[in-house]
Amino acid sequence: MSPNAAGRRPVHRCLARAVPLALVAGLAAAGPAVSAPSGDAHVVRTATLGDLPLGAFSNALLPGSVDDDRGVDLGGIGSDIYPAGRGGEFWTVTDRGPNGQIKVDGTKRRTFPVPGFDPAIVKIRVQGGTVRVLEAIPVTTASGKAVTGLPNQRGRDEAPYSYDAKTPLPYNPNGLDTEGIVRAADGTFWLVDEYGPSLVHVSARGRVLTRYVPEGLHLTGTDYPVVEALPSVLLHRKVNRGFEGLAQLPGGDLVMAVQSPLSLPDTAAGEASRTTRLLRFSPKRKAVTAEYAYRFDPVGVVDPGEDDTSELKISSVVAIGKDRLLVEERTDRAARLQLVRLERSADILGGRWDDDTASPSLEQLDDPASAGVPVLRKRLVADLGTVAGVPGKIEGVARVDHDTLALINDNDFGMTDGAAAFDAQGRLVDSGVETTVVSVRLPHTL
Repeated sequence: MSPNAAGRRPVHRCLARAVPLALVAGLAAAGPAVSAPSGDAHVVRTATLGDLPLGAFSNALLPGSVDDDRGVDLGGIGSDIYPAGRGGEFWTVTDRGPNGQIKVDGTKRRTFPVPGFDPAIVKIRVQGGTVRVLEAIPVTTASGKAVTGLPNQRGRDEAPYSYDAKTPLPYNPNGLDTEGIVRAADGTFWLVDEYGPSLVHVSARGRVLTRYVPEGLHLTGTDYPVVEALPSVLLHRKVNRGFEGLAQLPGGDLVMAVQSPLSLPDTAAGEASRTTRLLRFSPKRKAVTAEYAYRFDPVGVVDPGEDDTSELKISSVVAIGKDRLLVEERTDRAARLQLVRLERSADILGGRWDDDTASPSLEQLDDPASAGVPVLRKRLVADLGTVAGVPGKIEGVARVDHDTLALINDNDFGMTDGAAAFDAQGRLVDSGVETTVVSVRLPHTL
């Protein structure tokens, strides 16, 4: 990625709101991986997204939304990946945009260097070693305005600051930290968001139709309908760790994964816990119909050498049949794919563990199964941390066929934390991490 905006080619806006972006260049990438030993998962193709100035990308979708991209290129589309129907084509979604952390007087501040950035649904094609953008759809409010990626509520979400952490920015109740994506049979999209956390129904042209949030969130001032339809226990989500994974079952039901254990009864309990939650949502009934306890492996098993349990996250869930899911357990350096079955007997919705006054909480149990909690049974499918050619911070997984997966990483728009993320002129010092799509062949069919 280029660290400077100077000298970039202008991008001409198409008339349609969903903009085909033929202007996107791709970089040559590594070819097929070296043959792996028989029986091992291995990379069969790698492709990389080329440099595209973020301001040009954003202003082609919503003119005037970004006045200064600070040298940032398009990235962050690796928040999720979903098959688009044709071979090599996928729907992806950006997260809330470039953001980082800078410590000021001993306290970390959340920075938004490009506060006008609007999350977007991005259709890509993988051709050889190149990832090309075919189409991009901005996520907008009911009146067609940018939702932005800014935090919603003072006191609940992190306070937003400028790129240098010196100037406070306004909160925006419309803001979405989009993560998972699926496309419904009617052409609309479903997204999940970390702020609420929330499930967001979006039209084929990107307008928010309904945002489903936990009971008691009391989110007001939005320019789209908000429905409190999720369990109130989700109000205890860890900051910046709401919903991250989203799967669509064959019948149309959705499964959302809470990225990390809830902070119940407090932050310390959540940081030490290995138990998070999956929720099943019926679009027909517009309601949560089931909830499941999911147990992480010990952090040192997922990522040898890591000893901080709070680094465990779920970033992707993928439907494999009517009641089976692939679940990605990860840290920023390693990931493992587990296969689970959503059994009726494992449903904990509406019971003791949804009562935030329960003591001990689900998150505090050292061995939930021994305490009578029907934890989802799982089976390891692949340890991606041992597969050569798989980048770090994989956040999106898609099933390509019976034995092949597409994986995409989140490159964080080339940003790093700390004051050194930008130079003296306020231009990004790029991390050099690219958005990469890799195809992985599994040793066994799914």
